[in-house]
Amino acid sequence: MTTRTFPAIDLDYRPAGYFRPQSLEDYVLSRVKGAVVKARLRELLASNEHDEVAQLLREHGVPEEECRALGGVHPLLMGGNYLPGSDSGEVEIARIFIHSTTGDVTAVYARMAGPQIHYRVVDEYGGDTLQGKTTCESTRPLTLGDLYDFFTSAWPFHEVLDMNFEGDTESMLGFFVAESDFYPELDALCRVRVVEAFPVLEEEGE
Repeated sequence: MTTRTFPAIDLDYRPAGYFRPQSLEDYVLSRVKGAVVKARLRELLASNEHDEVAQLLREHGVPEEECRALGGVHPLLMGGNYLPGSDSGEVEIARIFIHSTTGDVTAVYARMAGPQIHYRVVDEYGGDTLQGKTTCESTRPLTLGDLYDFFTSAWPFHEVLDMNFEGDTESMLGFFVAESDFYPELDALCRVRVVEAFPVLEEEGE
């Protein structure tokens, strides 16, 4: 029997900053919380379909009543729409999307406050899915390892997966996507940690 292996991940990776000037595309994406709408916007922006971008923003913008209307079409379209709004100067630095019925999203926000960066983990349920310490501060951006530890100590990532799949690691790995404009290896690290917690054994020769 052999175990699944992953490329080495740099846990000490630290982005230069979170508050760099944004391109128009990044700014547009940063204003949208819904995971499905955000993914569609990425596709439209990449293909320069700006008329459709404008239409999508008008249709699936920020008003709560529109979010509820989207959920009536398909619950998955609600994913991310009920994250709390960001404060002035606050940016989303990471999120984990799970393929639940409503496509739930949990995210990490960051903002400058004097010489320190203040972080908070947010969910779509007013904090009901969170536990432990949901805020922290640092003078420099967090390393990838520190971000993961903070994120998953505030939101019980492994417990959520195990509750849904009871040790079925392959199903767990297909149930989530981690995204970050600042930590390119966040999704890979999440998958490594899941396999470490719930090892997958594969037959030799497969």
